[in-house]
Amino acid sequence: MTASRRSDIDPFRAMDVLAEANRMIAQGDSVLSLAVGQPAAPAPAVARAAARHMLEHGRIAYTDALGRRDLRERIARHYSEAYDQSLAADRIMVTTGSSAGFNLAFLAAFDPGDRIAIAAPGYPAYRNILRALGLIPVEIEVDRSTEYVLTAEHLRSAHEAGSIAGVLVASPANPTGTMTPREELRRLVEYADAQGIRFISDEIYHGLAYGKAEATALEFSQRPIVVNSFSKYYCMTGWRIGWLVLPPDLTRAAERIGQSLYISAPELSQVAATAVFDARDKLDRVRDGYVHNRDLLIDRLPALGFRDIAPIDGAFYAYAAIPEGETSSTAFARAILENCHVAITPGTDFDPRRGERFVRLSYACDNATLSEALDRIAANSPR
Repeated sequence: MTASRRSDIDPFRAMDVLAEANRMIAQGDSVLSLAVGQPAAPAPAVARAAARHMLEHGRIAYTDALGRRDLRERIARHYSEAYDQSLAADRIMVTTGSSAGFNLAFLAAFDPGDRIAIAAPGYPAYRNILRALGLIPVEIEVDRSTEYVLTAEHLRSAHEAGSIAGVLVASPANPTGTMTPREELRRLVEYADAQGIRFISDEIYHGLAYGKAEATALEFSQRPIVVNSFSKYYCMTGWRIGWLVLPPDLTRAAERIGQSLYISAPELSQVAATAVFDARDKLDRVRDGYVHNRDLLIDRLPALGFRDIAPIDGAFYAYAAIPEGETSSTAFARAILENCHVAITPGTDFDPRRGERFVRLSYACDNATLSEALDRIAANSPR
C-alpha cells in the first residue's frame, strides 16, 4: 500500500525551515527566524483575559459550525467600521484559521478538475491545497512590470486560454507584501463576475498596510468569498481562528462541509477573538514596529547584495533576489542558516519556476532581532 496520489504535493518549505531552526535551537544554537509569518508580539491582554475568564468560569464546548453568534456579529460590525460595508452576520463563518477557510471555500465553490487562477509568486498553501482537493492551480506569473500584482488583463488572458472557474487574489500579498490598487481590484472583481468566475479575496493581512489604503472585494460585489484571519494583524497565530465572508448561495454549503470536517472552530479562541477587537490601539503600535522593521530592510538589504526587492506595501515580508554570484535560493538559505544562524525561506516555496533566484524574509519580529539578524548575515554571509 502507498500514500494517496492527492498527498503528492510539494512541502511547505517555510515550515521545513522553521522545523530545522527549532532543531538547532533545541541543540543550544542561537537561531533567529525570519522564515515564518508569525508575529513576535503575543495576543493582546484583553484577548488573553477573556480566554482566562472562560477557562476559570465557563464550559468550553462545541459551537455552531458557523461559529458563536457574538463573534460573527462583531466581525460584521468590523466591516461597517473599517469599510463602511453593511454585512449580515449570517454570511460569516468562523473557521479554524484561514487554512480551514481556504479548504471550506474551495470545497464549497468548486468541483474536482476545476481550474483556479493564482499568482506566482504566491502563498504555497494555495497551490498545495488545490492539488490535494483535486483542483488545478493555474499559476499566473507576475513580476516587476505590474509591481507583482495579478491584473484583470492577466485573468482575461488565462481565461481565454482555458476556462477558469475561480481566481484567488491576496492583497497585501505573501510573499511580496504588495497591494492590489483599488481600481485594479475593482476590475478583477467585475471581470470575474461578468465571466462567472468565483472570486476569492485573501485579506488576512488587512490592518498591515503602509501608506496605501486597503480595499475589500466586498466594496465592488457581494459575490466574492473573503478569507480573513486573526493570525496576522491580531497576533493570534497559534489560536487557530479566522473567518469567511460567504455569498448567500454558499453559506449553507460551507456550513454542511464544516459540520463534518471541523464541527466548529475552538470556542476558547472564539471568545478571545471577540475581545481582541477592543485592542486596536495596542495592535496599531505593533504595526508601527513593523514600519520600523520595513524601513530597516529597505535600507540594509541592498547593501547586503539583495536585488530586485518587491514593493513592500503591506504584510511583513520582503521578497528579494539573492546576491550576484549565488545560483540557488535553496542553497543560499541553507548556508545562511548554517553559517549565520538566521532562518529565511527560499523562493521556490512561492514560485516553483523562478523562485530559485529569490528569498523571503519575514520582519514580524522585534526591531532588535531583525537588526541582529542582518548584522549576522553581513558578518558571516557565505558569499
